Amino acid sequence: MPADPEAADWLWKWVTENGPQGVPGGVDLSSLDLSGADLSGADLSSSLLCAADLARTRLTGTDFYRSHLQGADLTGADATGACFVRADLDGAVLRGTTLDGADLTRADLYGADARGATLRGARLLGATLLHTDLRGADLTGARLGENPFEVTLDDTTTVTGLTGTLQGPVTLPDTPHPLTGPALEHWLRTHGSNARVVPPRRRA
Repeated sequence: MPADPEAADWLWKWVTENGPQGVPGGVDLSSLDLSGADLSGADLSSSLLCAADLARTRLTGTDFYRSHLQGADLTGADATGACFVRADLDGAVLRGTTLDGADLTRADLYGADARGATLRGARLLGATLLHTDLRGADLTGARLGENPFEVTLDDTTTVTGLTGTLQGPVTLPDTPHPLTGPALEHWLRTHGSNARVVPPRRRA
């Protein structure tokens, strides 16, 4: 249930009367039930959506620049081409979420559950992927850039065409130890990725 039913009703009415493009950025939608809404193209930059229910929402081209989505549920949402640059998605549920072509540059995804998500052609440059579950995810053609990449993958994770550089280690359910360095790079190569594994940057 929404933490503030009146706020949820206001948003629904706004979208109905003005379209999602008219939603003002910088709003507090934390804990609201917005499941199934069409917010495609909305400007939700710098907004608070912590623990919001965005399951099955249409978020095509929606702008979440610098927004806070910690613990938000985006299960089955369509966020094709959405902007999550510098967004905080720590602990978010992204199971089955479509993020094809989305820009997640420098986004935080600590502890996010992205099992079965599709990130085909997504930009993940500098995104923080720590304890992120990517089992069954599709990273075809996604781009990395020296990402902290301590994630869980499995043989149903698609990394074909995944490019860029990443740091490990990566956990695989059928291996006794997490993969790092050359072993991780070999696994990526055998699964169709040209991504390179680089050592973590040392703090000055």
